[in-house]
Amino acid sequence: MSDSTIAQNRRARHDYDILERFEAGIVLTGTEIKSVREHRVQLVGAYARVRNGEVWVQDMHIAPYSHAGYSHHDPRRDRKLLLHRKEIRRIRELLEEKGLTLIPLSLYLKRGKAKLELGIARGRKQHDRREAIKEREQSREMARAVRRSA
Repeated sequence: MSDSTIAQNRRARHDYDILERFEAGIVLTGTEIKSVREHRVQLVGAYARVRNGEVWVQDMHIAPYSHAGYSHHDPRRDRKLLLHRKEIRRIRELLEEKGLTLIPLSLYLKRGKAKLELGIARGRKQHDRREAIKEREQSREMARAVRRSA
């Protein structure tokens, strides 16, 4: 999937069913990319929006760079994502369906460039989450039983 994963939104995989995935570049300032390389990023609570034909990620926290001099960036500023027009059009079409949202799943470096994996997601209800946990536990039990018998 990636050269080096910086941050993952594990909560998103628990709270949502991921229907489709996209890889996007992300526009960062100098101190932001240095903080990303230090793994000082949080994706929990972040989401993305299509605005004026561009995709923006909001509420993604990139901590200020520890060795920066006088210039610090706003940790929660909106950051532009780099996608092809066809991908943006596809995302916009999917988001028009009720109940779907665009959320960041992971941030990683690929050939030295920061990439953000986005997911078109539908929120899970509480009973769906419990069912998913139950299914996961059952598959683990079956795997344990197979290992014991072999």
